[in-house]
Amino acid sequence: MLRKRLLSFVYAFRGIKKALRSEPNLRIHAIATLAVTIAGISFHIPQWAWVAQTLAVGLVWSAELFNTVWEKFLDFTHPEHSAKIGELKDIAAGAVLVAAIAAFAVGLIIYSPYVWELFMPSNT
Repeated sequence: MLRKRLLSFVYAFRGIKKALRSEPNLRIHAIATLAVTIAGISFHIPQWAWVAQTLAVGLVWSAELFNTVWEKFLDFTHPEHSAKIGELKDIAAGAVLVAAIAAFAVGLIIYSPYVWELFMPSNT
């Protein structure tokens, strides 16, 4: 039983690795994840900000992975071009965009004060 549970993690990480290799947008999310992680460490963001950032990053990654599965499933089941299939893919891509915009907003809320202080330091 434990072996099956451990193997499920192996398969999940394998799926993420395959998606990273095949999906350029996921590689962009990976770079953004690395950038905000480094920024969080550099600016010593508080615990609440780490929680918000982690949730935002997880939301974007999950949305992108679900979008990837959906697109691959549609391509597999409907290899011919179809306006209706294209519409479904666009909607799924829109879901990723919504998640990315929300994550960007979280990033603005967290990092704006730090960036502002870099360029306009207070005299206190």
